[in-house]
Amino acid sequence: MKLNSETQRSLFPEECLLRELARQPRLSIGLPKENAQVETRLALTPEGVAIVTEEGHSVYVQRGAGEPMSYSDLQYSEAGAYLVDSAAEVYGADIVLKIAPPTIEELELMNDRSSIFSMLQLSNLSAESIALMMNKKMNAIAYELIKDEQKAFPVVSSISEIEGSTAIAVAAELMSNERGGKGLLLGGVAGISPTEVLILGAGITGTVAARTALALGAQVKIFDHDINKLRKIQHYLGQQVFTSVIHPAVLFKALASADAVIGNLRYINGSERFMVSEELVKTMKSGAVVIDLSVDQGGCFETSKCRTLKNPTFEKHGVIHYCVPNISARVARTTSMALSNIFAPILLKIGHSGSVKMAIAESSGFRNGAYVYGGVLVNRLIGNYYNITSNDIGLLLAGY
Repeated sequence: MKLNSETQRSLFPEECLLRELARQPRLSIGLPKENAQVETRLALTPEGVAIVTEEGHSVYVQRGAGEPMSYSDLQYSEAGAYLVDSAAEVYGADIVLKIAPPTIEELELMNDRSSIFSMLQLSNLSAESIALMMNKKMNAIAYELIKDEQKAFPVVSSISEIEGSTAIAVAAELMSNERGGKGLLLGGVAGISPTEVLILGAGITGTVAARTALALGAQVKIFDHDINKLRKIQHYLGQQVFTSVIHPAVLFKALASADAVIGNLRYINGSERFMVSEELVKTMKSGAVVIDLSVDQGGCFETSKCRTLKNPTFEKHGVIHYCVPNISARVARTTSMALSNIFAPILLKIGHSGSVKMAIAESSGFRNGAYVYGGVLVNRLIGNYYNITSNDIGLLLAGY
């Protein structure tokens, strides 16, 4: 009787299976320690590291990297990671997983033809960093642009859910006396008019933010370019939420009466550009709160300025602005677990492919996340933003 390959493999002694595993290409993965003043999340938790190392891949974690999320070095070590002291040892890996975009100093530590995975955050990336990646023939993958088999954006979807809930929590905090607000309770109580929450963008973030605000008793208004998104959110949340396309006259009235405005229009995937002008911000109530969740992509408000978690707010024209590109880092452990659930399987697929370049060639969804491929900029929108010539990755793959 002839056995198929799967049956034959199941009959191998354990030692043979270990030798077979050793013959597979192994990935070298680095998890550097982020600047805690700016970023507190990581792309892999100890549980994610365990999944990757069990497949025979090597993960190097810089000591103290997990502390902002309350993960100890011991937890990473017990998961199979190698703990290293210097950043140079981590950045020497073939694949480096960060959250914040790489700096010039970090890229200089990386090897030629290696791969960097990170958030895009155009406000924190730089043309000089992209030029260095190109000179070193590197591959650069943006988390926000990766697609799954259903053509959805898994990282964006997961983080958007977290951002929606967190934005309402932040708005409630900023509206209190303790944080310089007007002393309003976000929501409503008997006999008192509810606070008004205005949301720009009817995507996942807007939907979750609206649902959270409604649960607290707030009056919610949602604006978006896309009538289909508005129809979907209206169906999901019911008639108690006001929806409108972005019409200047209607938006003007909504801004003037809003107690909190949450902007989450996304630009990098090609949606129509929109920004609330400074003149419109001037018409808002004194003490009103603006939370710009799109500040990493240019912002929804002309008055927005990118800030950090340690210094997230400023006041402009009497309006409190909260403008950090990583609001989900306020709940770093939850966010890191969500990211780890996404990236552990992706790393395993890369391992089966043999390399990042092979994985890009084999998967159209993963390919969508690449913005530098073999030292060539392959994302048109990023090229236009930094005024750098870009190329079609499909043409490059044809000659690969």
